[in-house]
Amino acid sequence: MSGAVLSRRHPVEGLFRAHYRWLCARLRQHLNDAAGVEDIAAETFAQLLESSGPDAIREPRALLITIARRLLYRRWRRADLERRHLDALHPCEPQASASPEELAQLSQTLGRLDRSLKRLPGKVRSAFLLARVDGLTYPQIAAELGISQRSVSDYMTRSQALCDRHSANQPLIRPLQNKRSA
Repeated sequence: MSGAVLSRRHPVEGLFRAHYRWLCARLRQHLNDAAGVEDIAAETFAQLLESSGPDAIREPRALLITIARRLLYRRWRRADLERRHLDALHPCEPQASASPEELAQLSQTLGRLDRSLKRLPGKVRSAFLLARVDGLTYPQIAAELGISQRSVSDYMTRSQALCDRHSANQPLIRPLQNKRSA
């Protein structure tokens, strides 16, 4: 752990002890998933730890709930995007559920894509996910990550090249073969 992180650890630790349960209780009003509540609360404090000057916070609860709401909204946007994506995969059969084979294939494809994305450096991957999953614009991504818009553009080019290579080698959705045609 760097010296800067160690020096900021004590104020954040105090804030964690004083406000973690309160934050979880507030998040439970919006989310019925106990594990999700704890994940968002933990990520809130992790982001606070990464921020500059956590010891100069005048209204800690206001800051904590602002960070937590942003994370909660991001979670909801991702869930909506995932739902829209799944709906787009099966537009002709909205009432039918996917077969176990289709679910396994989709899971494997997503796993391969996840492994590909994990090969990207942290900020490149973050920029890609903020753009593609959260739907943020380049200026919003630049502000979120604390980088220039030019860097966002470069990062998106790198991540798009990886996606292009990934889709050229392994299509995201392969049609299932019919038993008769196999």
